[in-house]
Amino acid sequence: MPSEARSLWESVGAGTARAALHSRQGSVDLAALAVASALGTEALERLKGRTVLVLARGQLGAALALLELDGVAARLVLCTPDLAPEHLPHVIRTAAAEAAVIDAHTPPEFAQALPSFCLRAAPDLPLTARPASALTQWVLLTSGTTGAPKLVLHTLASLMAALEDPAGGSPVWSTFYDIRRYGGLQIFLRAVHAGSLVLSDAAEPVTEFLGRAAAAGVTHISGTPSHWRRALMSGAAATIAPRYVRLSGEIADQSVLDSLRATYPKAIVAHAFASTEAGVAFEVRDGLAGFPQELIRAPGAVEMRVADGTLQIRSAGTALRYLGEGTEPLRGADGYVDTGDRLEPRGGRYHFIGRRGGVINVGGLKVHPEEVEAVINAHPWVRMSLVRARRNAITGAVVTAEVVLSEEAAGAGARPTPEALARQLTERCRQALAAHKVPTTIRIVPSLAVSASGKLVRPDA
Repeated sequence: MPSEARSLWESVGAGTARAALHSRQGSVDLAALAVASALGTEALERLKGRTVLVLARGQLGAALALLELDGVAARLVLCTPDLAPEHLPHVIRTAAAEAAVIDAHTPPEFAQALPSFCLRAAPDLPLTARPASALTQWVLLTSGTTGAPKLVLHTLASLMAALEDPAGGSPVWSTFYDIRRYGGLQIFLRAVHAGSLVLSDAAEPVTEFLGRAAAAGVTHISGTPSHWRRALMSGAAATIAPRYVRLSGEIADQSVLDSLRATYPKAIVAHAFASTEAGVAFEVRDGLAGFPQELIRAPGAVEMRVADGTLQIRSAGTALRYLGEGTEPLRGADGYVDTGDRLEPRGGRYHFIGRRGGVINVGGLKVHPEEVEAVINAHPWVRMSLVRARRNAITGAVVTAEVVLSEEAAGAGARPTPEALARQLTERCRQALAAHKVPTTIRIVPSLAVSASGKLVRPDA
């Protein structure tokens, strides 16, 4: 992948002849950007060398802004559409933002915060030349401990470090992610370099999104395990017939991998580990949860190690630093990023067991919610689950679980009653887990909350 190119548009180059961005509102051929702009020559000239917030609400507008402004703006700040208005001043101040790119749906409190330039719905303004500036810095937002987002500084080279050379053909990519988040941005960059991209819409029912993806002939598609569980629950997962299915962002347990393999028997089902700070570490395609231990020791562009049970990563895809005064170092003195993701060796593989900060303390004994969820999710009638803490006067906390059931389970007969299923799940946990990890209550619920980033919402204990 031509990461040495001066700008994203230059690195996309002539490969856009048949490439397109497909949104819920319509499609745009990327080749149009060679002679036209959604911002216009005057706006591009005024944004040259400036720090620009991408505040377009729609993903299509955001995609056009990234293609047009990389190599023009000094710094691009990718603001997710769920950015709270009270956090906007923090982002502006920390990034030293000077201007914003908006669309027709950007709320007034965002559009009026800075001098703003409104994107057209499509690149239809004549363009004689796209002004060149310098190598643009890319800033992504990630969750912070105080509620205000952290600002993570990347370059186009670090974002493209994990991109493989095109395998030929014209793949049609899609993703449940928003492209302004790291996982979605990786798919966006792959798509514009080799193929087309079907963009999702936060307000769009999953059945409609999958229908659009099918109509576009999607061949490669990604999302979090929670995204995929929702797709499987929708009854519309079989609408598409991809060649490649990817999971990232959460632990991919064996149950969701098996379900996707059964739904897409001809596809490569891969799960990857990546983070906004550390970049992409690896991808596993063997259909098994966890990853082979030899990946830790394997020489390559990405170096990994396990320190105090936590995965650490060093690579060219690692972000440069956090922006803002008083922020902690993003990486250690030796260049490794501590991901905070806990690993446990079992049977020649490392298995993710949860985040370092997500532990439930039961009388001084630790419980990783994801470890309990993996046991519950393996039941044939379970589609997804959420394990959380409930306060207890004796032990400080106890483990509880909420479970969403599948509408059907192959070869499982008639679905038991909720009471019978709760008893089965409790017994399954007793057989597989230490006593302090077994949920004291298991409640069957119709749905579970999923965040805007596609992950299960995990409340504090």
